[in-house]
Amino acid sequence: MVGSGNPEAGSLVSTYRSVLPAGARRGIVRKVPAPLRSAVKSSLTSVDAVRSATIVWAMGGRRNASRHSAAYARRVVRVGGRHMRALLVDGATAWAARARNLHILTSVLEAGGIDYFCVRGTAHDVPTVAVPAALRDEAEDMLRIAFDQTPGYVGPAAAPAAESAMQPGDEDKSWRQLRKQRTLRVAWYVTDPTQQLVFGADQGCDLEFWTERDGWLEAPRANRVADRVPVDAPRRTAPQALFSPVPPAYTTGDVATLAEFSVRLPEDHAFPVDVVYTWVDDSDPAWRAARDRARGALTGGTLHEQAANDARYTSRDELLYSLRSLHQNAPWVRNVYLVTAGQAPAWLNTDHPNLKVVDHREIFSDPMALPTFNSHAIETQLHHIEGLSECFLYLNDDVFFGRPVTPGHFFHPNGLTKFFQSKALIPVGDVQADELPVNAAGKNSRRLIAQQFGSALSQKMKHTPHALRRSVLSEIEDVYAREHLATQHSRFRSPKDIPVASSLHHYYAYHSARATVGDLRYQYVDLAASLAERRLNSLLAHRNFDTFCINDTVSGPDPDAQTRMLERFLETYFPVPSPYETRGLPGIPATRAAELRSTDA
Repeated sequence: MVGSGNPEAGSLVSTYRSVLPAGARRGIVRKVPAPLRSAVKSSLTSVDAVRSATIVWAMGGRRNASRHSAAYARRVVRVGGRHMRALLVDGATAWAARARNLHILTSVLEAGGIDYFCVRGTAHDVPTVAVPAALRDEAEDMLRIAFDQTPGYVGPAAAPAAESAMQPGDEDKSWRQLRKQRTLRVAWYVTDPTQQLVFGADQGCDLEFWTERDGWLEAPRANRVADRVPVDAPRRTAPQALFSPVPPAYTTGDVATLAEFSVRLPEDHAFPVDVVYTWVDDSDPAWRAARDRARGALTGGTLHEQAANDARYTSRDELLYSLRSLHQNAPWVRNVYLVTAGQAPAWLNTDHPNLKVVDHREIFSDPMALPTFNSHAIETQLHHIEGLSECFLYLNDDVFFGRPVTPGHFFHPNGLTKFFQSKALIPVGDVQADELPVNAAGKNSRRLIAQQFGSALSQKMKHTPHALRRSVLSEIEDVYAREHLATQHSRFRSPKDIPVASSLHHYYAYHSARATVGDLRYQYVDLAASLAERRLNSLLAHRNFDTFCINDTVSGPDPDAQTRMLERFLETYFPVPSPYETRGLPGIPATRAAELRSTDA
């Protein structure tokens, strides 16, 4: 039977339990029969091999797995005011830690010959494994041996603050306190070499004990599919990713489950999601010369100071860290497209199979509109990217994923997009000649929506990743052809621009029943503001925002100080390199990065 594990190991567990009473077993875990300990150790060794492969993938496939496995070490880290034991892993991510925990748990159960099946649970981002309650003692014994081999933690899954309730899994007291709990959280903690990142209880797994009654196994709590199943229901295998939003690249194979839990559900996101970045290298002499020529050729008035000021184009390697945030917190994306004016950062791994640099010339429907220095113009052409998925995320390089997010943060399972309204309002009245470009664009969007749908827009959008659909963008190009074409040909931000990707798409899709208002925990930081450093320090201390934007549309009095402040923050918040970086060419040298992290904010 799939999921029954190793029968020989299972018989060893039974012998071990029959020879030793409960009190003795819990006191001499280190003296358990050698074959049983070997079975668990072998299981954990296989987990280490899978973990190494996962880290190799995470680092872009350019590292040696055997060298990595030998480099693992234990560290004591501070989590929520407590000192916890964690495995130090180069390239650690939350998703890899979650995949590892699920694989350890199922491997240990299989090593002990303990029947289990994975469940489509309701716990947010946490995979769930079910074991018949009659096998609880055997399961706990196996876990105690595993925790003795590889230190980890166990606690009640229902705890309001799971981290504070986690206890060492190799201590008797921990298990005595949990005897009345029908659902446990188990986790083996992981940290990165800088120890800025710790992945613990939130990346753990839940272990449920299902009670047998009248030929049925009954769940201890609700789940998304079935609260009871036949005792003799046949086991089958299914991909690990089905039971938590672990991206396919992080999965470690199939796990045992039941037919009821192995099918696609209406709330599953079954479509691919790509990411599109727009980026410019303002230090490129050729690009600067082209911009200056285009600015000098302008006729019919002057530009608003925010339409082409240097701060709008300044690059401080934010893209490097935004890609790190993507890799850390949203690795479920399929492909990344970087839209540029024929440029690419020196550190970019252009050989990565899921990364493509797209030149403006490849997507602009009218080449005469180039060169352009207007993000509004570039955004009108994103849906022309060849191979781009229907549903995709668009973001600038100053937008970051602050903690693990899922496709559900941005898209409904049926493909409807979500947008995130700001408290900032679009000013009333018509567009004025000296209007801020962002306000003029908002007013133009409001005018078009009012003309077609009869409603008046009042709110701007947050600076978040924008969830878009190619079909909606294509429709907008046809419906608002005149305004769309004029924006494409606007080389700098103009009072006549329409904000296609950052606003108009959302409101147009909403009024045509293809988008809804979403809810995202978000923070905006203006580097020129007096409270910028305090806000960055708060972000770093709490890491409790889904996304955040660090913007500098206006240069501050000390640009160098702004740069140092931003570098220190980004290197500390996102210390783990992404596979989109070329090894040996990081944005900041390792010595400089260490210096930044050690500098008091």
